[in-house]
Amino acid sequence: MAPKNSHYRNLLDVARLLHTKKISPVELTMQMLRRINVKDRRLRSYATVTPELAIKQAKKAEQEIVQGRIRGPLHGVPIAVKDLCFTRGIPTTAGMSINKKFKPKFDSTVVRRLANAGSVLLGKLQMTEGAFAEHHPQISPPINPWNKDYWPGASSSGSGVATAAGLCFASLGSDTGGSIRFPSAANGLSGLKPTWGRVSRYGVFDLAPTLDHVGPMCRSVADSAAVLGAIAGADSKDPTAVTAPVPNYLASLERGIKGIRFGIDRRYNRRGVDQVTVATVGAALDVLKKIGADIREISCPNSDEVVEEWLAHCSIETAYAHRDTYPKRKDEYGPSLATLIELGSTFSATDYQKILLHRHEFCGRVRSMFEDIDILIIPAQPNAAPTLAKMAALGEDPDAINSLLRFTAPSDLTGSPALTLPVGYTKSGVPVAFQFVGRHFEEDILFRAGHKFQLETDWHLAHPNI
Repeated sequence: MAPKNSHYRNLLDVARLLHTKKISPVELTMQMLRRINVKDRRLRSYATVTPELAIKQAKKAEQEIVQGRIRGPLHGVPIAVKDLCFTRGIPTTAGMSINKKFKPKFDSTVVRRLANAGSVLLGKLQMTEGAFAEHHPQISPPINPWNKDYWPGASSSGSGVATAAGLCFASLGSDTGGSIRFPSAANGLSGLKPTWGRVSRYGVFDLAPTLDHVGPMCRSVADSAAVLGAIAGADSKDPTAVTAPVPNYLASLERGIKGIRFGIDRRYNRRGVDQVTVATVGAALDVLKKIGADIREISCPNSDEVVEEWLAHCSIETAYAHRDTYPKRKDEYGPSLATLIELGSTFSATDYQKILLHRHEFCGRVRSMFEDIDILIIPAQPNAAPTLAKMAALGEDPDAINSLLRFTAPSDLTGSPALTLPVGYTKSGVPVAFQFVGRHFEEDILFRAGHKFQLETDWHLAHPNI
């Protein structure tokens, strides 16, 4: 029998219990399915639960573990994936009404790699329509397990809620403007947006392909390192997935922070943010100073222009991604995604060329910045923990969206890896977070820094009372 409250354990802790035969993959999976059945009626984090597949995979994992054939750190561990990842024979909707009957004939590369790692798929996690800003009118959004009145995050909110609430031990999300990092921050998780191209997007619904990233959302940095190690790498079915070797992320964790140069632009981090956010980054800096981090004062490249253009850029790519169904099935789209597609159709080739040039120029300035540092320290978002009421009013202020995206969209545009870490709570008991941003394909350095940070803190060990 699984120990009491085992559903809140970190992935690697559960893996140790599984691989030493202290708990059974089948019993643990059954326990998690029962918990989902009870708790998710209120939280609404799952779009589809897959009990038959989960039990089948758990039985296979149990047999292999008993025989001493351990595939790796994910073997036998129950996880879940965002509902834009194709799963063979299982509904995959991307939060869209037009896909409600769609059952792919193949697995996405990330789902296949998770299966090859021996993980157990509990189901598909709820998301906004098409991975954009709002849920389809026919779908009830997930509930923040820490406080129902607070935002659960953006399109990967189901992944954030399920992982935080003990309804899976890790999840996959996707990030186009911040949708791994926002729900990770809102739910107290350690979420990693990898370098663009580090993880294959084959069999993953597009929002804006050159901005889309698939990555892990977990309870600790070490867990995220384990999941990324399983899903990263070249893929012949996705020519944009790079052929660069995938490091042993778990092995690198013990190297600590020696030799890592941290950069901070205090003016950039304070402009347009609330006092809780200022205090959040301050608390992170206090920990880093305590452990002897090399922290350097820098000046970040101005990102205002590219952030303002992010919506236009995203809309153009989204319009192309939906060309086969929009406007043909326009009536089946929700208002938010439909408006985005309509916007994308208004731009000329010249407009798009200007946007691309600005993006490339910004990328060059960011590369230059990382010649002097290894990690950039920034807030996760300008408002530490927005309420649902505040987010509902976002559309009334044209500048509010740009403000929200200020600390997330730039690394989607550059393709840079970014790690979100919990660093405390508001007076309402809702988690707050900050980010480490790094150079392309240096997720291992982010993991090293984040792991050392979490060895000195316990914010990532907390969980909601669900």
